[in-house]
Amino acid sequence: MRQHDFFLAWAGGLISMLGGWALWIALPLHVYQLSGSALATSGVVAALVAPGILLGSVAGVFVDRWNRKTTLVLGNLLLAGATLPLLVIDESRLWLVYPIVFLLEAIEQFTGPAENAFLPRLVREEELVAANSLNALNNSLARLGGPAVGGGLYASVGLTGVVLANSVSLLVAAGRLAAIAASGAVAATGDLAAAAGRRWRRIWSELHDGVTVIRGSRPVGVVFGVTSITAFGEGVFAVMFVVWVRDVLEGGVPALGLLQTSQAVGGLIGGVVGAYAGRKLVPERLYGLSLLTFGIFDLALFNAPLLLDGLWIGCALMVLVGIPGLSSQSARSTILQMNVEDAYRGRVFGSLATSSSLLMFVGTLAAGATGALLGPIALLNFQGGAYVAAGSFVLLTLAPTRPARPERSAQMT
Repeated sequence: MRQHDFFLAWAGGLISMLGGWALWIALPLHVYQLSGSALATSGVVAALVAPGILLGSVAGVFVDRWNRKTTLVLGNLLLAGATLPLLVIDESRLWLVYPIVFLLEAIEQFTGPAENAFLPRLVREEELVAANSLNALNNSLARLGGPAVGGGLYASVGLTGVVLANSVSLLVAAGRLAAIAASGAVAATGDLAAAAGRRWRRIWSELHDGVTVIRGSRPVGVVFGVTSITAFGEGVFAVMFVVWVRDVLEGGVPALGLLQTSQAVGGLIGGVVGAYAGRKLVPERLYGLSLLTFGIFDLALFNAPLLLDGLWIGCALMVLVGIPGLSSQSARSTILQMNVEDAYRGRVFGSLATSSSLLMFVGTLAAGATGALLGPIALLNFQGGAYVAAGSFVLLTLAPTRPARPERSAQMT
């Protein structure tokens, strides 16, 4: 039954992410086509990031109050409906894109923590690494198929087809999630049960409880510190990678798309590798090794054009980058799930989303301010070096605290 429930959640996530990738590849292009302004297009990105900064931690408090399965089902239904106003977007109503995108991402601030907090109900603890790897694999599968679907629909029937396809995918996902047999009710502690009838003034108290959990657990604290470093680097990457493709590789949109697809291929491989490695390594060691390897491959990628010409070497290295990228995400989720009580998981994952969004935003500003002076290779080397430092820190501080896993015969089916 547990494996069946996990498959329903996994399939629902894959379907909704396929629709999501289709929409997010088409919408910025549509905004740029209507406005002819890069500034207007960048507003879409700002609307995507802002809800994570403003709502991530607070949303986690509500996730720890609400039935998580219900939150996921209703969240997907709300997303399906909130996407439909994009059907009326034209040049005179372009401004509507920004509040719509903000609303969509605000809803995601609830469904994301709910999904992570609900997963331990669907599998056994020893299966968490494998389950998280398969869950993270969805993003790579959607990244392979979603952009192609979105581009094809947009070219043939315009944004209308993309919006309708995304809404349908969310409705299907909601149906899959509703069919899960496992309970989504929160296993509340005494503190949470006593606070269940409180109103808004209790939210900040509960949020403080979540921060206390983070500060009181060494593994959780290390994960938050490391994620802050890598999130800042990802903000730098978001700005400078496009500059690197254009100025260093002398490529355009086709080259950028090919590199992104290559990383998605690596992510598919990483899903299999991560599930296998999760049975051999404790999550802390897998997390550290994945971060370290990711940083090394990143550094090789960014500096390869100094020695070798051709897009092929970049694509090959992007495949390698995608492998540890996926396993680091699944290992990180597993560490948090194993070190945080059920009643607090929602707000901890919400706080992680908030801090990551904020540091990404700061990294984006820093790259924009220093890019012309330092250039893409220097700044991207900083990003790769941040991953190397983060992985080394995890291996030195967390991995030695737990022994290697013994061989087990239990496997997911």
